[in-house]
Amino acid sequence: MRAERKRVVIIGGGFGGLYAAKSLGNQLVDVMLVDHKNHHTFQPLLYQVATAALSPGDIASPIRGILRRYANIEVLLGEVVGFDLNGRRVHLNGGADLAYDYLIVAAGATHSYFGHEEWGAFAPGLKTLEDATVIRRRILLAFEDAERQAAEGRNPGPLNFVVLGAGPTGVELAGALIEIARGVLAHDFRHINPSHARVILLEGGPRVLPAYPEDLSRSALEQLRSMGVDVRTGSVVTLVEPGLVRVGNMVIPSTVTLWAAGVAASPLGKMVSSSTDRAGRVPVRPDLSLAEHPEIFVIGDLAAVKDEGGNPLPGLAAVALQEGKATATNILRELRGESRRPFYYRDKGLFATIGRQAAVARFGRIHLTGFVAWVAWLFIHLILLIGFRNRVLVLVNWVWAYFADQRGARLITDIEPIGQDVAAAEKATKTG
Repeated sequence: MRAERKRVVIIGGGFGGLYAAKSLGNQLVDVMLVDHKNHHTFQPLLYQVATAALSPGDIASPIRGILRRYANIEVLLGEVVGFDLNGRRVHLNGGADLAYDYLIVAAGATHSYFGHEEWGAFAPGLKTLEDATVIRRRILLAFEDAERQAAEGRNPGPLNFVVLGAGPTGVELAGALIEIARGVLAHDFRHINPSHARVILLEGGPRVLPAYPEDLSRSALEQLRSMGVDVRTGSVVTLVEPGLVRVGNMVIPSTVTLWAAGVAASPLGKMVSSSTDRAGRVPVRPDLSLAEHPEIFVIGDLAAVKDEGGNPLPGLAAVALQEGKATATNILRELRGESRRPFYYRDKGLFATIGRQAAVARFGRIHLTGFVAWVAWLFIHLILLIGFRNRVLVLVNWVWAYFADQRGARLITDIEPIGQDVAAAEKATKTG
């Protein structure tokens, strides 16, 4: 009599969940992947959607399409609302339950406003395609609103774009914004000069890219400033309101404010473990499972994992991807009666692009800056991007942007609420 096939439920269609599912594809297990969205998003390129270099469809693929060739995998659109850990069941919105033999939680992370959640309405973060399109609207509409005021004979005031947080996302946003203002849009308006817009990058710590080696951090700072970005380190934000950012007693007028200062793990982490860290991440055993429930694995941004030196692993796509593959391998090993193996991260390097021919990169002991780092960044991201169609579209857009100095996704949609935001920013800018 054939043994009953084990059932693996995967929560999350990001890099960790998706690569766990692909590694379990066409194996002797039944897999159910659950996500509240029907698509996988290549998050490292979200900032390019937010700054009109790429369209949302260029960096996203339907999860069902990615997994359709694996007959043992089902995909379910739904939201997880709780767990019965002892009964091994996942509770979904609408009252449905899913039974599992193994559970992989790869629900990712969201924005953290450090206890000031009200700031989110005035300073959107960048984690989803929806976030990216909101940011794109605010950026483009700021220029359009200033042009309209100037055409009507009014003084539009200064255009200030303030980015909060100088990690990779903040650095990439700031660099892209200054390129838009001084290159892409420089000749598109008749009454305003977009190149006069200011991009201000605020970092509470002593240096940009704090997780990177100091020499790369210095290089990133120099490249940002050479492009025209006003970088201010040691600037702890104490207040964010419509049209302004406060640092201590200093008020900075802001037409558009963007948040890149912190992330918090998905609330699902606290549902599977009572011992999460300050960011909501779940401590796991060396094989990425929970000590109290070895049948549950937590991976990606939701897991608190350290490298061999005791340093926390960064929230990178490469980390989540490797964790997903390793978890699937351990499940299959256990089903064959073999012991699990601890997870070891193979460092693929650190990258941050700053602008056209401007970037920093680390490959082990090799540190790259400028054009060479930028080319390495392009190559690595094309490899990681899922789907041949997406790779071709992104490559074509990058080539077009490089030689024509244009961005083809400059679309403003659903402008009603954003118009209100810009009006508030305009009022604050004039009074500031």
